[in-house]
Amino acid sequence: MAHTTLKTSYASLADRLNRFPQGAPPSDLLFRILSMLFSEEEAGLVSLMPIKPFTARKASRIWKKNLTETQNLLDELAGRGILVDIEQDGESLYVLPPPMAGFFEFSLMRVRDDIDQKVLSELFYQYLNVEEDFVRELFTQGQTQLGRAFVHEPALSNENALHVLDYERASEVIDSASHIGVGRCYCRHKMEHVGKACSAPQDICMTFNVTAASLTKHGVARRIEKQECHDLLQQAYESNLVQFGENVREQVNFICNCCGCCCEAMLAARRFAILNPVHTTNFIPVIDEDTCN
Repeated sequence: MAHTTLKTSYASLADRLNRFPQGAPPSDLLFRILSMLFSEEEAGLVSLMPIKPFTARKASRIWKKNLTETQNLLDELAGRGILVDIEQDGESLYVLPPPMAGFFEFSLMRVRDDIDQKVLSELFYQYLNVEEDFVRELFTQGQTQLGRAFVHEPALSNENALHVLDYERASEVIDSASHIGVGRCYCRHKMEHVGKACSAPQDICMTFNVTAASLTKHGVARRIEKQECHDLLQQAYESNLVQFGENVREQVNFICNCCGCCCEAMLAARRFAILNPVHTTNFIPVIDEDTCN
């Protein structure tokens, strides 16, 4: 009976996650991942949460728990990067982010000892890099791509720079952000645990605005100022990393600095190229065949 209840709790959570445009196809691997990130009780409770941001009072009514117990549980989940909490008009609002870009990444954005990150990384690798369903749906389903590449600003001539809009520039995302955080690159951290990481820097995953405010509040990411973020962007350019971020024009919440060997977006761009999984820039790169590997 306990085993049946366990499977039911995580199956209910998987159903809830699949209400997002970017869901998570159910599989034994997914249930194993969720069981590492959520207790059985947490899985059942989170499966009841609405799509839109909600207050502790609303969660208390849905869960049929007293307000203090509900508040403590919500704060615990936010502290682990499962929920994102947003301050609005002096009140905390909570939202369950999708698995990606969301709480999958947050689980590896810092080094932690409350979960076995090596085992979790191996499960992520099997679910994302060996199995195909999740990544295919993540990057190829729907009319609008999940993420977009930003222009490689150092390569722009003065003339070309005039044709690049602000929202196409990673530097403008930094300059316009209300909050900025930096954490470990989920992709390279995962690959490190499975023995496949490259030498590109890891402490270079950028979050912005309300997501950064929540992640830095709970220590999932480190709060930084704009100048340090610009310095990290320059480091990314020098490391030949691609800036891949949320496919919105305003209030971008993340920019990943991606390598071609570890990062999910770049791997998907090659794996599913014919399906246009990544929204590209309006520029065509010039290939230097002598240095290209």
